[in-house]
Amino acid sequence: MAGIVVIGAQWGDEGKGKVVDLLAERADAVIRFQGGNNAGHTIVRDGHAFKFHLIPSGILHPDTLCVIGNGVVVDPAVLTDELDGLRRQGVDTGGLRLSANAHLIMPYHVLLDHAGESMLGKSPIGTTKRGIGPCYADKAARLGIRVQDLLDEKILKKKIAAALEPKRLSLRPFAKEIDLQQITEDYLVYGHRLEQYIADTARLAWDLLDAGRTVLFEGAQGALLDIDHGTYPFVTSSNPIAGAATVGAGVGPRDIHEIWGVSKAYTTRVGAGPFPSEIPGELGDELAEKGGEYGTTTGRKRRVGWIDLVGLRYAVRLNTLTHLAITKLDVLSGLPTIQACVRYRGEEGAVFDHFPYHQSMLHKARAEYEELPGWEEDITAARGPEELPQAARDYLDFIADYVGVPVVLVGVGPGHEQNVWTHDDVRAETPAA
Repeated sequence: MAGIVVIGAQWGDEGKGKVVDLLAERADAVIRFQGGNNAGHTIVRDGHAFKFHLIPSGILHPDTLCVIGNGVVVDPAVLTDELDGLRRQGVDTGGLRLSANAHLIMPYHVLLDHAGESMLGKSPIGTTKRGIGPCYADKAARLGIRVQDLLDEKILKKKIAAALEPKRLSLRPFAKEIDLQQITEDYLVYGHRLEQYIADTARLAWDLLDAGRTVLFEGAQGALLDIDHGTYPFVTSSNPIAGAATVGAGVGPRDIHEIWGVSKAYTTRVGAGPFPSEIPGELGDELAEKGGEYGTTTGRKRRVGWIDLVGLRYAVRLNTLTHLAITKLDVLSGLPTIQACVRYRGEEGAVFDHFPYHQSMLHKARAEYEELPGWEEDITAARGPEELPQAARDYLDFIADYVGVPVVLVGVGPGHEQNVWTHDDVRAETPAA
């Protein structure tokens, strides 16, 4: 059997969807294990872009089971719209399964998310305002509404009433928008639409793994946005690291055999928070335009920086990565030189090559760089490592040597086929061979 986790190794938006889509070609199941519709994956097939928010990236493979795990928070309106959109595009959604234990984003979660960001004034977290955080908060407070509750009207109405009670003061400005009966009726309709997909998804995963099948565990966001180990409070509301795959899918640690991290050839970040290697001014804007650095979910322009190898090495250790995929290498083509952040400089000249544990240190940290030669060649047609310019190969080797993990897959364009596998043995052994 093979349990393979794919996670983002930066601040999200690394191109995980494309990597999962490639690995899913010979996988038996893809299980999304955390996050909500604050995530956005774009996959390009034959020049056509498919955008996903909740549905796992393997849905374009009709023989692959696609599972929304118990660790995901689900907005049923978004999920049903996504299903309808895929059907209109001719995609078979019959292989989707939805965990009965996944928690539901409710209308009041979205209202609370908007209100919470507004209250922070000039220092917002930069959430997507999709209700993700308030939903996870209710889950921890044991006030959450789960997918299985959609199938029992009496339980659903009782649980919604209980969840609303401690929020009365916070929701007072939205009193006209909160109608218990209407919410109950709306969510019962969602239940009827989604009932065919609801399942005991943990047992599905066990059966596949016990039968020796290949299961991919797909994370959203990125390791540096982890609520425990990321740049708190400028983080997401869940754990987008490899260890969370077991909790969010209901499997055990020994079910995981490979852990793939995905990193861009540079770094981006959405929203507020520290960003030591950020590129100010014109060059940052140029790379953002060239790389199409706009959020799939929000459309927000991403902040752009040079690759941060201090943060990447931290993600490698945090997740015990076994493989590294580098995406968007083509975006760096045409630059005379490329900078790679190899250490941070803090206050009073302090220099450190580790990711700081203290938020004050990180907020004041500034990147120090190693300069490497760039390349002029267009690499979008490269399909083997020998077709990459020597400077591009040297750059990839520099990354691998610094973080201690081999770069096995390189993205050289947005298309499904625009990839370079750098290790033939890995390509032969992985499901994407």
